[in-house]
Amino acid sequence: MKADELSSFFREIAEQHVVEQITFLCIGTDRSTGDALGPLTGSKLLEYGFSHVVGTLPSPCDADNLVVRIGGIPAEHIVIAIDACLGPPLALGFFFAAHEPLQPAQSVGLHLPAVGHYSLAAIVDINGPKPYRTLQTTPLYRVMLMAEQIADAAAAGFGRVR
Repeated sequence: MKADELSSFFREIAEQHVVEQITFLCIGTDRSTGDALGPLTGSKLLEYGFSHVVGTLPSPCDADNLVVRIGGIPAEHIVIAIDACLGPPLALGFFFAAHEPLQPAQSVGLHLPAVGHYSLAAIVDINGPKPYRTLQTTPLYRVMLMAEQIADAAAAGFGRVR
């Protein structure tokens, strides 16, 4: 889906769940431009006043701490998992949104647990033979723009303004 369709995805979730029981799980690290989407998005969500956000620039949720961070989310919370991914050239800059768990780090070959009741994957770059290198060299501007689009859409969907 395109960025302008994201708010309807979040609106659907907001119609079914109260925001106080929503946790945004923003996966990624600030040590790789392509993978910084999660922490950038998490930090922007906090600026909008969302109170349950896991994974921000000061405190990323990455492959090393994902399982521990998931364990800290209250069992009754609805989790919206957000992560960067690589995809085909025609999907660059688009988003995959689903009413199902997200499989983090799949594009780089790691095996982490599926997470979330809902998932949003941002296609930040083109999949190729060297996914780690691709994520390292992904343009920061694209990642920052997509993180802002996600946070803005979440705020619109849940009726929040900055």
